[in-house]
Amino acid sequence: MTAGGAQGVARRAVLAAGLGAALPARAASGGTLYLTIDTGWSREAEAIAAMLRERRIRATLFVAHERSWRGDRTLDASWADFWRARAAEGHVFASHTWRHWYVAAGPGPGRIRYASRGGEGAEVLDQAALCAELARPVEALRAMVPAATVLPLWRAPGGIVTAEAVAMARRCGLAHQGWTANGFLGDELNSDAHPNAALLRRALANVRDGEVLVMHWGVRSRRDPFAGVFAPLLDGLLARGFRFDVLPPAGIPGGRA
Repeated sequence: MTAGGAQGVARRAVLAAGLGAALPARAASGGTLYLTIDTGWSREAEAIAAMLRERRIRATLFVAHERSWRGDRTLDASWADFWRARAAEGHVFASHTWRHWYVAAGPGPGRIRYASRGGEGAEVLDQAALCAELARPVEALRAMVPAATVLPLWRAPGGIVTAEAVAMARRCGLAHQGWTANGFLGDELNSDAHPNAALLRRALANVRDGEVLVMHWGVRSRRDPFAGVFAPLLDGLLARGFRFDVLPPAGIPGGRA
């Protein structure tokens, strides 16, 4: 297993353990939440977008050129209408890398290792190559949606970063944005072990003011799509007095993977 793959496995184990923790008896209400959506399999994209539109909620959309349920990729021209509609609704965008590969420590300063989930195709990126990898999804988006608002932020796949990758990306003009302590909504987890009802209950109990929430437009491996409880989640958070906003250009300090 590659270093990046090992980190990803460890991350998921920690997240899974956290989702099994006891729920607090009471949670504070009100404040601002920052919903972020990573590209993913995008099978439930239209349904999720409709739920946001009905509630006039804007989100920050991290885009990558990933395989979709349609058999194409999410930054192909076939997705132009979808992205144009999201921009018209007031959503903003940021980079999630072009290939959606994983970052790991490189052979020295100014270089990082970059590999697919399974470790195939591993290569070393220098400063120019990393900047190009982070810029390419934004360039593809703007070719389809010239009016899109793009923030100077990026998110590494899996939230897995190194200090060198963060510093190099800053030299590209981009700050890394993870998510906050209670922001992982769990839509990547196995739905048998982590059913939607449990994810919904935990989020409604634990989310606090200032959280950066993370989810996807659909996850291929999840048998029971998280979109099935997305509307109750939004309605429950709104009922608690929360408002939603897009991320500010500088991001939210403290957001973590």
